[in-house]
Amino acid sequence: MPPQNIAWKPVPQVIQNLKFIMPRSPTPKIIAKSTPTKNRTKPPRPRTTKKTSTNKSSLSPSLTWNDEAEIVGLEFALVPPVNASIYPQYSTGLHAWFLNCVRNADPDLSAYLHDGESEKPFTISLLDGEIVSSGMNIQLSSDRIYYWCVTGLSQRVTNWLRDWVNNLPSHLELSHVPLKIESCRIVHPATSYDRLLNQENIGGAVSLEFLSPTSFRRKKHHFPLPLPFNIFQSYLRRWNDFSNLPVDADDFLAWIDEQVIINRHQISSSKVLAGKKGAVTGFTGAVELGLARTASQNPDYYRLFYALCNFAPYCGTGHKTTFGLGQTRLGWSSKLVRDVPDVESVLAKRIEDLTEIFMLQRKRQGGGRASEIGVKWATILARREMGDSLMQISEDTEIPYETVKTYVKLARKALKQED
Repeated sequence: MPPQNIAWKPVPQVIQNLKFIMPRSPTPKIIAKSTPTKNRTKPPRPRTTKKTSTNKSSLSPSLTWNDEAEIVGLEFALVPPVNASIYPQYSTGLHAWFLNCVRNADPDLSAYLHDGESEKPFTISLLDGEIVSSGMNIQLSSDRIYYWCVTGLSQRVTNWLRDWVNNLPSHLELSHVPLKIESCRIVHPATSYDRLLNQENIGGAVSLEFLSPTSFRRKKHHFPLPLPFNIFQSYLRRWNDFSNLPVDADDFLAWIDEQVIINRHQISSSKVLAGKKGAVTGFTGAVELGLARTASQNPDYYRLFYALCNFAPYCGTGHKTTFGLGQTRLGWSSKLVRDVPDVESVLAKRIEDLTEIFMLQRKRQGGGRASEIGVKWATILARREMGDSLMQISEDTEIPYETVKTYVKLARKALKQED
């Protein structure tokens, strides 16, 4: 958790040279009825965080799946060429780089992913590895490997991913740092929605682990609690959009409310940056879910419950999953998920405070779109206070340079009026 009532300074001493290790988690398995999760041990993942010399990486043509696959999860191993600093809101750079790769190969698909009004048929993760907070940035080490996940949630995207991974660029450009793509592997097996729904030997308790901050939208606010209704509402939205096996949302979620029980949980909350603008309060940790004895009286919903749990590692939980939030795995871990680097927490808190000021001002003045403008001004001004250039902010937020320049002036003027 970030320190309370921290004074905003150009370079807070609290965020100098602190290290945070992001946890590794095992490859999730399709749920089958077996030993209860609390007695189940998980084998460690056979990999190292330190950079090791390799021969030919698994970028060689070995990753493939059939045309019928509708969902898949991929994991990339990335290595910085030198020790490099990147901005805390780097998920926007990962998001932009991925969409640029799609645009170069399939402009129509890129336009749909970028501008489509429905649920997004992909997710990306944050970087998984040793994160060092240094001044107002975070630092990546050249002697470390960082892991990054991308999932496809529709047949069209999954087929595109299959072609892409066998013709990958050599580097991922992130904030002008060329991260070498050492390898790529399938981390969530390519499969179909129908196969998820028709798994055999289902049953028992299910544990979900939330590896990155997770939050839901509720009454125009962030809701950072893993309530079954909210969890399965987020899964069902994607399921109904992409599976061609739609389910009545109201009826199923009413069943969830009545039949799903929280057996135990271990969560913590933190404030983090969210996408291109704004901040989110999210939770990380784990929750174990069980079903009431009467749940099996509705066999269709009973089966869908387990299908959606198996779907969770592919689609993520909550919102902003295309910017790294809501990363989810099956299983329980008593290890605490890594804290958010202090620099990110401080920036998120600053954005939240400024947003509140600007929104209240615009409402008093009768301005429309108070929320949208308030978040934009707050994000741009907070990053400018941290030393980010106007050009960098413009690129990350996809707001024209001159508009960013104008927003900074207006935000500073509004802040002076508040004082």
